[in-house]
Amino acid sequence: MKTVSIAANIDRTFERMNDAIDSMNLLESFTAPRPSTAERGAAGKALRDKVPRKAHAQFEKAKDRPDPVSILEQQNLTRAQKLVPVRFARMLASPFAFLRGSAAVMAADLSETPVTGMGVGACGDMHVSNFGVFASAERNLIFAINDFDEVHPGPWEWDLKRLAASAAVSARFMGGDKADAEDAAQAIVRSYRERMRRYAEMGFLEIWYDRIDDRAILDTLSPKARRNAEKVMDKARSKGHVAVLEKLTEEVDGQHRIIEEVPLVIRETHTERGIPVNEALDLMLRSYVDSLPIDRRILLSRYRIVDSARKVVGVGSVGTGCWVVLLRGIDNDDPLFLQVKQAQQSVLEPYVDHKLRFDNQGRRVVFGQRLTQGSPDIFLGWGEIPDHGHFYVRQLADMKGSIKFTEGDDGSVEEFVEYCSLCGWALALAHAKSGDPAMIAGYCGNSAALDEAIGKFALAYAKQTDQDHEALDKARRSGRIRVAAQAMV
Repeated sequence: MKTVSIAANIDRTFERMNDAIDSMNLLESFTAPRPSTAERGAAGKALRDKVPRKAHAQFEKAKDRPDPVSILEQQNLTRAQKLVPVRFARMLASPFAFLRGSAAVMAADLSETPVTGMGVGACGDMHVSNFGVFASAERNLIFAINDFDEVHPGPWEWDLKRLAASAAVSARFMGGDKADAEDAAQAIVRSYRERMRRYAEMGFLEIWYDRIDDRAILDTLSPKARRNAEKVMDKARSKGHVAVLEKLTEEVDGQHRIIEEVPLVIRETHTERGIPVNEALDLMLRSYVDSLPIDRRILLSRYRIVDSARKVVGVGSVGTGCWVVLLRGIDNDDPLFLQVKQAQQSVLEPYVDHKLRFDNQGRRVVFGQRLTQGSPDIFLGWGEIPDHGHFYVRQLADMKGSIKFTEGDDGSVEEFVEYCSLCGWALALAHAKSGDPAMIAGYCGNSAALDEAIGKFALAYAKQTDQDHEALDKARRSGRIRVAAQAMV
């Protein structure tokens, strides 16, 4: 297994992160001389001698490439076994669904590809369905990455290549041809490259406060795409806690209860290891409270748990622990929904030589989201259940919205390409917050060289995804894996 160094001589970003985690003295970093923007850009450009931009077009399956089904089976060992068939069913729905659920497979493949050595807070599971709109603390709609389960220090190229590959796979899923797939992939890289150049010229605080808000979204879209975006945002604005209450619960004896939808939403009495669920959640939430600022602790203390249920979410996360917790405030019309989700080792960690010194994987997720997203949930935090693992907590479905991709809908491919440009922008912002935008921009350059190279990579990996999806289906046909009949997302 090859590991990648992400700590270039000029870029000590992640050493500083660990210094901060360990509460070490940072005075040296405040007083040490810093290279200028021009010097950092030149250093990034010089890396083209080490890794030419055209080298990113390469994707050659390693001779000793692990069986993708075996990688998934290994992941499943730490998951609720009764839900594993649901995970496989969701992944078999299409090659795009397979790509969504196989971040571990692609992480192994990406570890064999060329990298420049510049590190960022990498999402680790970057694909076009992991973006959406959500409410900032000020209740404004923001477009950004919305899944951080796999976040970890890693090469910026890995996120960009996975995102571009997902665009190519999605375009084909929607009915587009090879040219459409390449256009979508290149749109991501082009937007990333152009936005990164803008961030290279901005001050650190200016980058930190930058947002892709509703007005910025609409200003970048064509009239047709703008109308559809407005519908998504209007729907998101309608998703307050009261609306979620009406959708997810029913009233029983004067109390709201979460509606069961077996096997996807289940009100379980005990955890996999036999502890009563209410006891386990109480332990988790007590641990979680310590991760919140004092003002949020006071706010949360005013609520009481009314009900909880285990919920199957996503594709790649199926089988990990995830609970929906309903809390009540002043009365039944003052609900708070929290999602308690298990956090495991990032799929990137085995392939990089720089580890974050966190004692809780949930804290890793929260740290990554706060560092790269910039407008995190006010209740975002982490905790643990002894002998049950690490968890992170966030609000459930509060003013959140995302687009849906429809199989065979080739008429919307043109709008999809516009959406891909937004995704590239959001990824650039996340990487600019956590990495060195001047160095990355210096490497990416002004020409379409990187766009074209990663566009070719995306097409090659889309073909590999088709083959891996077929391998999973072959495992189903042979009886190697069990697949659930019900796999609604």
